[in-house]
Formats: sequence, C-alpha cells, structure tokens
Amino acid sequence: MNLRDLGEDALLARILPRLKGGKGVLAGAGDDCAVLRFSGHNRLLLFKTDCLVENIHFRSQDDAAAVGWKAMMRPLSDFAAMSGVPEFALVTLIAPQRTAVRKIDQLYLGLQRAAARFHVSIAGGETSNTSGPLVLSVSAIGFVEKRRWVSRSGGKPGDDLFVTGRLGGSGKGKHLRFLPRLEESRWLTQNFRIHAMMDLSDGLGADLPRLAKASKAGFTIDKRMLPLSPGAKIEHAISDGEDYELLFALPSRHRRRLERSWPTEFPRLRLTRIGSLTSNIKHQTFRPGGYVHFK
Repeated sequence: MNLRDLGEDALLARILPRLKGGKGVLAGAGDDCAVLRFSGHNRLLLFKTDCLVENIHFRSQDDAAAVGWKAMMRPLSDFAAMSGVPEFALVTLIAPQRTAVRKIDQLYLGLQRAAARFHVSIAGGETSNTSGPLVLSVSAIGFVEKRRWVSRSGGKPGDDLFVTGRLGGSGKGKHLRFLPRLEESRWLTQNFRIHAMMDLSDGLGADLPRLAKASKAGFTIDKRMLPLSPGAKIEHAISDGEDYELLFALPSRHRRRLERSWPTEFPRLRLTRIGSLTSNIKHQTFRPGGYVHFK
C-alpha cells in the first residue's frame, strides 16, 4: 500500500496517535496550532528548523527509521551548539503519493525514538504531496538561559579550539546514527566560559572558517592532531561533513582544567585541542572544504 491508496486523513489517523505530547503540550497534533506551556524569565527562546531531502541528505534505499532519527537529531545538534534545551518539535512530511506507507511508518518511528531520547515532544506539523523527492522537515523549539547562551561570534584571539568525538566517515553511515552533544554542551557552559561554539554539520573545512569569520578572527590548526574516525584520513576529517560534533573556543587559561575534568565526565567521548584562534584573519592552515549547498 502507498500513500495514494491510503489518503491524507487516513495517514494522519495512523500517525497522530503515536505522537504523544509531554506535560507542556496543552494542544498538540491534530489541532490547528500547537499550544505550549513555556515559562522562565531568565530564559531565551530558541527556534530551529532543518530539513532532509532525498538524494541530498539520504538515499532512497537508506533505512527509513534511521532517516527519521537523523531528521530529528539535526536540529537538536544546533541546539547543542548554543547550549540549548529542546522541548518541542513540529514535523513536516512532503512525500510523493507513490511512497509506501510502511516507509512512512518507519520514518515516524525513527522521529519518535530520537525525540524521546532527549525528552522532546512532537506537537504537530504538516503533510503534503509532491512530484519531487521526499522531504522531511523538523522545527524545534526550546530555551537557553541568558547566562549560558553561546553563539559562534564570541571567539577571541588566543582562544584554544577544541572538537568533541572523531571526524570523517559520514559516508559509511555515521550520519544516520549520531547523537547530538546536548549533554556535553550543557556541561561545558555550566562549568566553563565558552566564547564561541557551533556543531560540525558541513565539515571542519567549512564550519571552522565560519566560526572564525563570525568572531572576526583567524585560526591555526595542527592537522596531525585531528581526531579521525576509523578508516578516515585527514582530508575526510576536513571535508566529509555531517560529523555533528562540537567545535568550540575556550580561553586558553582554562585548557588544563578542561582536559583534566572532561575524561571523568565523558570517559567514552574524546576531546581534542586542534588549534587556536588568532588575530591574523588571513592566517589559516588548510584550504576551506566541507559541504556547501548550491555548488
């Protein structure tokens, strides 16, 4: 059975009962708008939307539950970049009518599993037909405390540059099973003054220059220090993209304390100093790479 056989109303009747709202969802999927309870005068609202396009972000033969997982985790990785806490999500499905219903079931299974992993409530969304490829878009809503908000523009010359985890290897399926570094980013901003931070979604070669430019700084890195995924080479770490690790700038005086305390808090996740920000805006040690849309 495909979506043309099923129809929109029957599809919604199939999907909506599975999208269980949390205690903050006063009216959720199935109503005209989601109504959410939100409180906290010392908090800033965070909104983020992200999409997956078939044959761009995933292949048609990829496991649909893994694609749903990735669709939810991508905007949550952006929350991690700002030390945010996601609470609610809206999901938009745009699919050809020939799409198998089982595939949609699996997409939403992955979405729900990913949302539950970080206590996010799927509060609604939209569905539409298309003559083009399947598109899955997720919008996330949450908060960050004013004192813990981190952007990519606060880096300063002399800051040390760190990355979490290992880089490269997205082509081997890593991009379908990653975990956003939400817990790690919250710990960082609770215990350190992080000057700038972002997630590595397009690759170090594209994202590091963006952080440096936003901070009005240059950078230098030691390519030999890049933490590589199994089987990856330095050029993969720079250019593959979709690592979804954190890249952040930390005052150099806090380096040793961070390097001492990190293994205790996150013994299974590597943390690597890869370089520093500089006052020379033209000073960089590799050519830009990574994934860039429309090129």
